[in-house]
Amino acid sequence: MIHYKDATEIQIMKEGGTKLREAVRLLVPTVRPGQTTQEIDKKAQELILSQGAEISFNRVKGYSWTTCLPINEQVVHTPPGKRILKEGDVLTIDIGAYYRGFHTDYATTFIVGTSKDAKTDKFLRVGKETLDRAILQAKVGNYLGNISEVIEDGIYSNGYHIIEQLTGHGVGHELHEDPFVQGYLDKNLNETLKIRAGLVLAIEVIYSMGTEHIANEKGNNWSIVTADESLSACFEHTVAITDKNTFILT
Repeated sequence: MIHYKDATEIQIMKEGGTKLREAVRLLVPTVRPGQTTQEIDKKAQELILSQGAEISFNRVKGYSWTTCLPINEQVVHTPPGKRILKEGDVLTIDIGAYYRGFHTDYATTFIVGTSKDAKTDKFLRVGKETLDRAILQAKVGNYLGNISEVIEDGIYSNGYHIIEQLTGHGVGHELHEDPFVQGYLDKNLNETLKIRAGLVLAIEVIYSMGTEHIANEKGNNWSIVTADESLSACFEHTVAITDKNTFILT
């Protein structure tokens, strides 16, 4: 069941998203080679709380951290730990905030340190630009399939692979709500949900350089990795759709 938000609820989520975005703005410049992901998570917790918000992800049953911090071949849901970041690693920061009863959700992926690799730069640029284009499709009168179609085209046209089992989602009182927002179109556009005002979505572009297949990481109950150990990335924004505009909340 989809929970469409009213103007008051969207305003609260906008405030929460602003706090989350500010925490991430302060967090990313502190990331450097030699750190453990555990250290990054601790800093993320401090920053979320300093903004007057609460931690979102530790409200998920069995998960006790502020962030998910996949590196390189790790795709999503990777808990912070003792893995040490190296120069040139590709790190995803997936993070949420809980504010006045509502969650907002955000993710970005970037290269750690000062290393520049043209192949990796392009890989990440394509994901970010694809998310930007997908968000433009999130408007009243369109279908969820319009979002999925743009993601599919942006990723596959550049030779990369959508991780089909992992999707975007509704977000609000719960971190994960209906509807799912797929990264590919598996039916006719008009068979997907028609977008109406009050829909709030966490739109995600989750993809890899080498394969659409994933596996559970050995020795880690949460982490999902690419089956071929190729690079993966995730870009995500929480967006709210109203009659007049679509707002990027994060």
